[in-house]
Amino acid sequence: MPQGEVIADFKQYPEAQAFVDNLIKHNFPAEAVAIVGSDLRTVERVRGKVNYARMAIGGAVTGSWMGLAFGLVFGGATDSTGAALFPGIESVGSSIVIGAGLGMLFNVTRYALSRNKRSYISQSSVVASKYQIQVPAGLADQARAVPDHTAAK
Repeated sequence: MPQGEVIADFKQYPEAQAFVDNLIKHNFPAEAVAIVGSDLRTVERVRGKVNYARMAIGGAVTGSWMGLAFGLVFGGATDSTGAALFPGIESVGSSIVIGAGLGMLFNVTRYALSRNKRSYISQSSVVASKYQIQVPAGLADQARAVPDHTAAK
């Protein structure tokens, strides 16, 4: 936990960031500054509905990228006689299609077998209700002397 004096309080993280940017622009030592959030909360934002179609599309996209990589690496590979090492994959395009199919199959199967099915996709984040700028006690006066720090609340 950072130790020192609190020189500013903010309700929004971007305001705290702007304050620290201003300190650093005025040659305040960056390593001496800490942004401390308090009253933490977990916020989960629902991003969309999950169903088999969405899982299939996501698997196809991921699988096609993997197929592209595989096709680029191994698509032109031949042995010493000139025969293709992977005769089933003769072009990058076919490896993309095969990868998309395998990705869809894997994702749909994984979703079907999952025991904790949720009908939505979400993203969690931790937010604070208050952000304080702390600096070591010996540098607090120097930080307060920086111009334009009146944005502190």
